[in-house]
Amino acid sequence: MTLYHGTNSNFSTIDFSHSKDKRDFGKGFYTTTIYEQASQWAKNQFIRYGGDGSFVKVFEYVSDDNLTVLDFPSMNLEWLEFVKINRTKGGLSHGYDIVKGPVANDNTMRTIALYISGIYTAEQAMEKLSFFKVNDQISFHTERALKNLRWMEDVKI
Repeated sequence: MTLYHGTNSNFSTIDFSHSKDKRDFGKGFYTTTIYEQASQWAKNQFIRYGGDGSFVKVFEYVSDDNLTVLDFPSMNLEWLEFVKINRTKGGLSHGYDIVKGPVANDNTMRTIALYISGIYTAEQAMEKLSFFKVNDQISFHTERALKNLRWMEDVKI
């Protein structure tokens, strides 16, 4: 499977210490199967933080049955609660090597923030979220999981 990572830094080694905190699936290395999404992430990172430029790093993921993988095939109540925990608690609040699922993007964040703050119930939030089309994300949370990523190329945008 080909995965893409959008970044403002032309790094050669994945280092979890550079991962941002309080993300959807916890602190980790985030990728997507959608090149355009990674490209937009790269541009946004460069606009917000500066850096070396906008890059899409292309990886091949080699599946490994020994890894623990949590897969959310769609936005659902379990996904919503998982995102809430990771966005409020920070760090890594689970023991999975890899987490796959929908990305909480700029379109959905208002609804998720209202759920986290207690203004929406989970059911109300899910009803609002049902109108949004979201892209995917695949996050890597352990060194063991990273060993299954093979760098292929860097694309400067």
